Amino acid sequence: MVDRHIFRRQLGRAKTAADRDKLASRIAASIKAVDKHRQNLPVISYPPALPVSERADEIIGKIQQHRILIVAGETGSGKSTQLPKLCLAAGQGVHGQIAHTQPRRIAARAIANRLAEELKVKVGAGVGYRVRFDEKVSDRDYIRVLTDGMLLAEAQSDHFLNRYDTIIVDEAHERSLNIDFLLGFLKQLLRKHKDLKLIITSATIDTEKFSKHFDNAPIINVSGRTYPVEVRYQPAEDEKTRSDRQTNQGILDAINSLFKGHPGHTLVFLPGEREIREAQKFLQRQLKSGIEVLPLYARLPGKAQAQLFRPSHTTRIILSTNVAETSLTLPGIDYVIDSGLARVSRYSPGRRVNTLPIERISKAAADQRKGRCGRVKDGICVRLYSEEDFSTREDYTAPEILRTALSGVVLSLKSRRLGEPEDFPFIDPPERKQWNAARQELQILCALDEDKSLTKIGWALAKLNVDPRIGRMLYAAAVDEHCFTEMTILAASLEIPDPRLIPYDSMQAARQHHKEAAKDGCDFFALINLFNDFQAQRAALSRKQLSDWCQRNFLAPARMWEWQDLVKRLRQDSDIFKVDKKQAEASEDAVHRALLTGLLDQIATKGDKGIYTGTYGKQLAIFPGSALAKKAPKWIMAAEMVETSQLFARTVAPVKVGWMEELAA
Repeated sequence: MVDRHIFRRQLGRAKTAADRDKLASRIAASIKAVDKHRQNLPVISYPPALPVSERADEIIGKIQQHRILIVAGETGSGKSTQLPKLCLAAGQGVHGQIAHTQPRRIAARAIANRLAEELKVKVGAGVGYRVRFDEKVSDRDYIRVLTDGMLLAEAQSDHFLNRYDTIIVDEAHERSLNIDFLLGFLKQLLRKHKDLKLIITSATIDTEKFSKHFDNAPIINVSGRTYPVEVRYQPAEDEKTRSDRQTNQGILDAINSLFKGHPGHTLVFLPGEREIREAQKFLQRQLKSGIEVLPLYARLPGKAQAQLFRPSHTTRIILSTNVAETSLTLPGIDYVIDSGLARVSRYSPGRRVNTLPIERISKAAADQRKGRCGRVKDGICVRLYSEEDFSTREDYTAPEILRTALSGVVLSLKSRRLGEPEDFPFIDPPERKQWNAARQELQILCALDEDKSLTKIGWALAKLNVDPRIGRMLYAAAVDEHCFTEMTILAASLEIPDPRLIPYDSMQAARQHHKEAAKDGCDFFALINLFNDFQAQRAALSRKQLSDWCQRNFLAPARMWEWQDLVKRLRQDSDIFKVDKKQAEASEDAVHRALLTGLLDQIATKGDKGIYTGTYGKQLAIFPGSALAKKAPKWIMAAEMVETSQLFARTVAPVKVGWMEELAA
């Protein structure tokens, strides 16, 4: 199977008859293994209710005829679960495995389980999966479901992805940084790996762009199982100056109008957590009893999220961010109310700042929101803006690569020897100023030299598979400051979503508890204390008791476990740095100096009026929830600077001037 690529190379090197005989024996054994693998193929059938099943023969024919295929279909068409089976039926998955990528871990596991069930094989023995910190795989697998990030990680050690004869990139319309990088990498790889087939699946969003990028690859459109959705426009009197109060009143008016005909489960899209809390308070005051008003956002505790997926006889109004646009499908939604707004993460390369502005969503995103109803019966979508407003919106949401920092992409391209970023075949290439800002950031981190080549530090950072800033902190902690144990805790905490919860109904108590946990240290040492407290409790409690302890202390159990898993993985990477495993407890100054190596352009100094000035002329304030908000030291460094109502430094520590002079010389 995988060894056929090795045999091709070895065939040219076999000089003697003995070498050739030995190679022929190994090839014969490999052919025998492939025949056995083919004979053990599971029986393939397709659920008749799925639209993709009706097109099975046509899709199998296209897979056999073409190296590249675009399959477009809405949620519910069955493309995610049936395409790997269609590839098997087309003769793929025998000489190599079928890789089936997913943007999220939860989806990868779920699809692997579903495929194994339908093919009547075991997970890890026919169908496998690989996600961060968890895998069930074997050489007996025909299909491997994995996140796009994990496939890119595999490509670091297997540059030609020789394990696979087919790669399915699912949910490509999400256009995450990983998906865009993977598609560019695969475009280059297809020229070298002549046996590889590529299938790209997408919702019916800009599929022509994918086709054009891959030399006018054929497109197959598969309809989803949907019912008609009526669209109603209900704009505010003055759309340009619409306030939160007007939005909330608009939601109430829409609910009252919809419920006159027939009360039903309603999904309301709002831009962020704050807007959700305000709308929840308003609606709970205005609506009659017997109607549940529930929030949904990414930081919501797992228990509260799970509640939303259970059937309910009580009429529900669910207030959600765009997490419910594509990531999650809520059951039984009758109506959608769309504010037309979302909080979008954008990076300014000139100011080196992440901003989170509230923006009008694109037409494609609005249609995705509309499609959340009409799954099981006719639906109604009320848009709190005018039809004219809708017609002037962008067609598609800008892909992540055009609105994020790109230092990690440059590092990855350099370490894989894939050429200069400007020449890499991205579907939507970033502007030169974005690449220049990324190179400058890597030079600040000592990862690139003056010739823009990788340094010794740069090669080490590329092996770590974390953000380059965080990798630089780990390098300094291991090599210079001898605080690797502490830094793995901090590095992992900065790589995952914040595990600290602020529930809507106990906001004050949660914020107070988190401040007390910070004790007298900086925000970084508050994180170390939190992690060590969790470890102490883990040693003494059962998993159920530990989960209860997390809830009492306003922590998300799943994120705490993820934090622990990532710390473990980073400590396994200590071999890269030859770290002393018996390292003594580090001083606070050592940890701060190691942090500073990754945050040299994230420093700020306090002026006469108490306002901080940062690099590139930024004016900012310490985030009010910080342990240092009231202490306000003269010099600070921050893990991130985010602009919402104003520019805030978040996760902050004090800095000594001498350290900056030494490191930034």
